[in-house]
Amino acid sequence: MFFTMIPGAAVVIIISLTFTACQAAPAPGAKQTMSLKDQQAAEEYLSSFYSKAGKGRKIPGNEFATKLKSMQQFYGLEVTGRLDSNTLEVMRRPRCGIPDVSHYTLLEPKWEKNLLTYRITKYTPDLSCKEVDDIISQAFKLYSDIVPLDFKQVFQGTADIMIQFTSKDHNDFFPFDGPRGTLAHAFSPGEDTGGDTHFDLDEEWTLSQQGINLFLVAAHEFGHALGLDHSKNKSALMFPTYQYVDTKDYQLPSDDRAGIQALYGVRKPPAKPDPKPKPKPKPEPKPEPEPERCQRDLVFDAATSIRNELYFFKGSYYWKKSSLSNSVPITLIRNTWPSIRSVDAAYENTDKDVAYLFKGEQYWAVKGTQMQPGYPKAISRLGFPSHVTAIDAAVYVAANKKTFFFVNDQYWSYDERRGKMDHGYPRHISQNFQGIGTKVDAAFQNTGYFYFSKGARQIEYSLQSKTINRVLLNYGWLNCY
Repeated sequence: MFFTMIPGAAVVIIISLTFTACQAAPAPGAKQTMSLKDQQAAEEYLSSFYSKAGKGRKIPGNEFATKLKSMQQFYGLEVTGRLDSNTLEVMRRPRCGIPDVSHYTLLEPKWEKNLLTYRITKYTPDLSCKEVDDIISQAFKLYSDIVPLDFKQVFQGTADIMIQFTSKDHNDFFPFDGPRGTLAHAFSPGEDTGGDTHFDLDEEWTLSQQGINLFLVAAHEFGHALGLDHSKNKSALMFPTYQYVDTKDYQLPSDDRAGIQALYGVRKPPAKPDPKPKPKPKPEPKPEPEPERCQRDLVFDAATSIRNELYFFKGSYYWKKSSLSNSVPITLIRNTWPSIRSVDAAYENTDKDVAYLFKGEQYWAVKGTQMQPGYPKAISRLGFPSHVTAIDAAVYVAANKKTFFFVNDQYWSYDERRGKMDHGYPRHISQNFQGIGTKVDAAFQNTGYFYFSKGARQIEYSLQSKTINRVLLNYGWLNCY
């Protein structure tokens, strides 16, 4: 792990591991010969961690022995001022980049507010988005449990702490170096990049002892993002090098607890509320009038299948059409899914038995009538650019595991297996769906055909042959013929 000061900027702290083969101690009486490469490596080490000028400065011969003695004394080695194999072995260990002999005083920065927002803008393919969200939340909870800080995940805009998985040069002057080297880095509290945390996308991120455990690295980095420095205590979370420990029921070690509470104080238990009468809940606003089912000019807001039944959304309501009944009942959306008042677009991933309902810049996941935890989420998580603020329609293609999203006169192709948008999108609707028009209000699949609605008119479309089978009116699905 190494630490770098940038004049006039936030502090960035970076974990760096160098994996080298263990060197056997020389046999007693064996002659030790240091190569020119060893000498150069030692000079670079001393210039980085025992020199005022810092890395890259050539150390004069008369200073080399003095600085080498300082280093040997710091690590409890035999103080000889001569380069030997034991000293080289220590120099080759993974370590922090903060100089061992400090020539300046650093005031520990801290956040001056108690509620910090964070946003994950890029995820790792090694774990699902939900797994990453949960682990990041748990890592922040280590701190919010013991100090008066709260953390809130947001899904759009600029947060206090911006988080991403990225690789190589990622425009912050601290490029990553591929697998098993630098794992992550974080900026200390402050404006702009202050608190921002980056994880090396090339690492194998896991929730276990295999690969690199995301929880442990995230918890360490968030310590830096809150203002903690490294610790010399090998049992501390803030020890410079990565070391796996059992994460079940993990709590901050005493050294880290003392450090973070010295910065922010101790979290007090919540005060007991006064025994005052509970205020009466505000009455629910009256729903808009039920839409007329059998109007020839009926326009659907959205349509999808959910567990072999068709749902047609209009305003605050939906109609449900089942092959088991001739009736088409109408229901308030919020009576089935309480958090949702209206729907812009919807689709069902039949392979996962999950339907997704979209409204504005947010979307929810449901299984039948059960809303799934962790929602709503921002549509930007799916890969939409910031100028897309609503989805017009969506439909899932089980044959190739793709979902088509329609926005104005364009559409995107989303790969459900990779959890990413396909390259080369958006494209114009007319480019690949000739004959259905330039805009789609609602879309769904049924009995082998795709149905695309624009206004009251609907196209029955064969995706395989890319041909129009017939033209319908929306209200025909509601048993109005």
